[in-house]
Amino acid sequence: MTIIDGKEVSAALKKEIAAEVEKIKAAGGKIPYLVAILVGDDGASQTYVGHKEKMCAEVGFRSTVLRLPAETTEEQLLKEVDRLNNDDDVDGFIVQLPLPKHIDEQKIIEAIDPRKDVDGFHPENAGRMVTGLPAFLPATPDGILALLRYYKIETAGKHCVVIGRSNIVGRPMANLLSQKGWDCTVTMCHSRTKDLAKVVASGDIVIAALGKAEFVTADMVKPGAVVIDVGITRVPSDKTKSGWKLLGDVKYDEVAPKCSYITPVPGGVGPMTIISLMQNTLKAGKGEIYPKK
Repeated sequence: MTIIDGKEVSAALKKEIAAEVEKIKAAGGKIPYLVAILVGDDGASQTYVGHKEKMCAEVGFRSTVLRLPAETTEEQLLKEVDRLNNDDDVDGFIVQLPLPKHIDEQKIIEAIDPRKDVDGFHPENAGRMVTGLPAFLPATPDGILALLRYYKIETAGKHCVVIGRSNIVGRPMANLLSQKGWDCTVTMCHSRTKDLAKVVASGDIVIAALGKAEFVTADMVKPGAVVIDVGITRVPSDKTKSGWKLLGDVKYDEVAPKCSYITPVPGGVGPMTIISLMQNTLKAGKGEIYPKK
């Protein structure tokens, strides 16, 4: 059994991005510039944005975090989005989710210029991805592909079971792995899937992205399977200084011995998400997906 080390892979990719930025600097080019909008004071969101800000500094990007109060109206947020859409200095920007309940998340996502949509959530980028055109890919699925690539995990002809159908992970993951070059036969499961355990147990590759702590147990995984755990749930713990610990969607201790490869939580998929955002920002700065105007 091999533990897939997301920290190791992200560190290697971070060096590649930093080296590319140094080349841009040396040639007198424009340094990629990422902006993050954070609305409200959600603790997890503040942590995530802080990690993104730190990573930008480490790879040599310019970055700004726009912190807006929780009472910011939908109209005010849309004005900020429009301002960034029209700021030629900004290569890409994200609106950190979740947003306060009085704001329509989908409306905000659709208002972002697809050319600057480095989260890969805009319907235009989703459509380009589905049809195999160059697109900004959602960070978590893109990060998982990078892990599979780094560890040279065979996917062609394999049966991949994706548990979860969100637009952020499950749906794009299923689509990407079915495309040429990856060539998986994909089954996407969800809460209404009949005989879910039996379906999951048929997977050569299992990607758990449903957000339920330790949902996948050893009896649901066949020997030798590759298990990618996307879940991250905070649970109380009297054994940590913070008073909580992180659990994935997979019951790691009992599932790991059955696997050929498995990602831990934390330290598996998580570090890859931010790296993928950095890669998208670099592509935006270079005009790789959408040519610069």
